[in-house]
Amino acid sequence: MELTGGSTLSASFLVLWMSALASAFVDNIPFVATMIPLIQDMGKMGIDNLEPVWWSLALGACLGGNGALVGASANLITAGLAGKEGYPISFIKFMLIGFPVMIISVAISTVYLISALFSLKYIRKGASHEKIKLSN
Repeated sequence: MELTGGSTLSASFLVLWMSALASAFVDNIPFVATMIPLIQDMGKMGIDNLEPVWWSLALGACLGGNGALVGASANLITAGLAGKEGYPISFIKFMLIGFPVMIISVAISTVYLISALFSLKYIRKGASHEKIKLSN
């Protein structure tokens, strides 16, 4: 809460980017299982709308697996199969392509979350044409 100031937007971005970076190097299932009670605690601490935070966790953990060879089981299986066929894929070789792809996809997710947060606030407030701030 200190890092985000209780802002849903800030908490969403923090969870999105941290989960993406962590999931590039740690299996995402145990990571997500560990994060669930922490996000639930955010709700108890005062963040009233956790929906964008849950989406941030899902997007970050999923897309983060593209960042490194060990980020997803499918990456390891594909690298193993490619190696058997004479096309070895090293950790560094994978990361040179995978990490930039991960950064781009998480950046796109950031834009999506901004627009989704705006849309949710806009709809919930019942506004027709008034401006609504993105922070709590």
